[in-house]
Amino acid sequence: MAANAGLDARPDNTTCVAGDRPAQDVTLGTERTFASLPAFSNPILLLQGPGDATRWFVVEQGGTVRVFDNQPAVATSRSFVDISARVRSGGEQGLLGMAFHPDFPTDPRVYLSYTNATSGLVSRVSEFRTRDGGATLDAASEVILLTVAQPETNHNGGHIAFGPDGFLYIGFGDGGSGGDPWGTIGNGQNLLTTLGKLLRIDINGSTGNVPYRIPASNPYEGNAPCNSGTGAQNCPEIYAYGLRNPWRWSFDRVSGELWLADVGQGAIEEVNRIVSGGNYGWRCFEGTSSYNSTCGPNAASSLPPVAQYSHTVGQSITGGYVYRGAAMPALAGRYVFGDFVSGRIWHIAGDTPPTLSVTAGFDSGLSIASFAQGIDGELYIVNYGGTLHRLRQGTTSGGSVASQLSATGCVLAGDPTKAAAGLVPYAPNAPFWSDGAAKERFLALPNGATMRVAADGDIEFPNGTVLMKHFRLGGRLVETRLFMRHTDGEWAGYSYQWDAQGTDATRVVGGRTATIGTQTWVFPSEAECLACHTAAAGRSLGLEIAQLNGPLLYAATGRTANQITTLNAIGMFSPAIATAPAALPALPDPFGSVGTLDQRARAYLQTNCAQCHRPNGGTPTDLDLRYTTSLAGTNGCDRPPQAGEIGLANARIIAPGAADRSVLVARVNRRDAQAMPPLASTVVDAAGVDLLTRWVNSLAGCN
Repeated sequence: MAANAGLDARPDNTTCVAGDRPAQDVTLGTERTFASLPAFSNPILLLQGPGDATRWFVVEQGGTVRVFDNQPAVATSRSFVDISARVRSGGEQGLLGMAFHPDFPTDPRVYLSYTNATSGLVSRVSEFRTRDGGATLDAASEVILLTVAQPETNHNGGHIAFGPDGFLYIGFGDGGSGGDPWGTIGNGQNLLTTLGKLLRIDINGSTGNVPYRIPASNPYEGNAPCNSGTGAQNCPEIYAYGLRNPWRWSFDRVSGELWLADVGQGAIEEVNRIVSGGNYGWRCFEGTSSYNSTCGPNAASSLPPVAQYSHTVGQSITGGYVYRGAAMPALAGRYVFGDFVSGRIWHIAGDTPPTLSVTAGFDSGLSIASFAQGIDGELYIVNYGGTLHRLRQGTTSGGSVASQLSATGCVLAGDPTKAAAGLVPYAPNAPFWSDGAAKERFLALPNGATMRVAADGDIEFPNGTVLMKHFRLGGRLVETRLFMRHTDGEWAGYSYQWDAQGTDATRVVGGRTATIGTQTWVFPSEAECLACHTAAAGRSLGLEIAQLNGPLLYAATGRTANQITTLNAIGMFSPAIATAPAALPALPDPFGSVGTLDQRARAYLQTNCAQCHRPNGGTPTDLDLRYTTSLAGTNGCDRPPQAGEIGLANARIIAPGAADRSVLVARVNRRDAQAMPPLASTVVDAAGVDLLTRWVNSLAGCN
């Protein structure tokens, strides 16, 4: 042991070791349910009323809604409402959507979306009421809320649903035909029409003679409503745009995220996660592929899909749900969707970063018109042929990860707030911003295994390694993360949420958000962990020579010592590091007193940005923000932004001497769809913004 080391010996670690990776594939199956019911006529939707698991409602495309008791052997259904006389049905026309008021049946209102051809083909969204406590819907009670002229019979969209905010969301296609040929830029990009859009309205009120209000947070709120489908200004009903035919979409009942499946043109089907004001590309793009460059001024703001697949595996996507049931634990937090034509079903991680190309799927053999989610969170499939089916899980194999932190072996079983004896503490010189949380970090290697230093200074870890990080807000433990290199060499991240008493933490599957005091805290999902811990950055962020070449107080001995010296002295490096720390690279603390302003700002970018913004980092830009890259070599200095100017005049990624024109600074200073980092943060790093602002303003050029 070196005389100036912080620890006397390498601790024995037999408990905190990463084993086999949990099964990544979920075997799916389907089974006919409510099999004694007669076949329905072209069913396109299945749903339950708010908080009522006793009944199911089936929407039939011709204009009727049937209701039946939620009993396995049920053999009869009854009419809930029949508006077939006013519905134009056939092809993609018909009764296409239904939504209960969130307080139904206390509030007796139900909403239907359908096509009508009384005076030219239109889409209607109408309000109806039940007058018998919810047993039936009064067809004569219709109040038409919204009417949109349809130039063609296809691409009517038609799905409607209430969001967790209590507002009614409405999806319309681009007007039909093919290629969105409407006007000079197409309807999808034209903000003067409600076609090709996802709309949001407040049904509790009116605006003049329009029987609804515009939510104050809508992107174009303040303009006159486009109640007839078009207007002279950007339509205030618009929530998101650039859609071709949003047939089915849903809200994750845990996170509130809106997942939307958009039917493709001739090559690609796509899944989107919708945000307010988002542009999802059509007709500029079909999936991630360029489609028509004559699509207006907003092409650069197009957001890529979360997932897409080619017409070699499916031809018409049907959106589903993020699974939140209990019967299929391996599916928890994963988004399930399918294809109407091929009958295939897929599932992806609840926060899959853009853009995943989907290939193989489960072949159900069904014409998947819709998925349905029961009150209990279980998923069902509506077969357009008239039958209903339940999604089930097959057998899986693989390792496991403990559901309680106290059972992982990485903390003391009797006091999970303390690391197990086999873990070694560490701290990076330039820590990552984590919404103001204080952090403690530990690493654990299997006994006999060692680390090695790669040519770029990154530290490579053996299989079985576990990295642990505690997060505290206001002194309270809120989260612990384990980052494991499993026996197959693959890394995976797992998050644990602490209980209010601080006695133990429970694993979070699929991610979630929670309110901690006045702050919204994000627990990342497994996919989000890997989205930041990129392969290009070596996965184990913060564990590189330049980050660990600094002092740390070791609680076990009470000594403060250099971390490289200590890890080297207790035999954790192989080969041992022969170079003295003074001759090794070291990042400065971005908010410390050591190093120039330029060095400290570049250290901040290295920690917070360079894991993705580097060669092969997975971003759609060629930015390279690594500490060792010259300013000119970052490909950002005095260059126009590649993903939109976000409202900045004469914007540059880094505008020397002008932080107010620098997209890099502006993105760090916001928490929306244009924010950096793009996930797992809800609080702006004010000190970081100030540091970057002073740095950019100090630059005289790009050399």
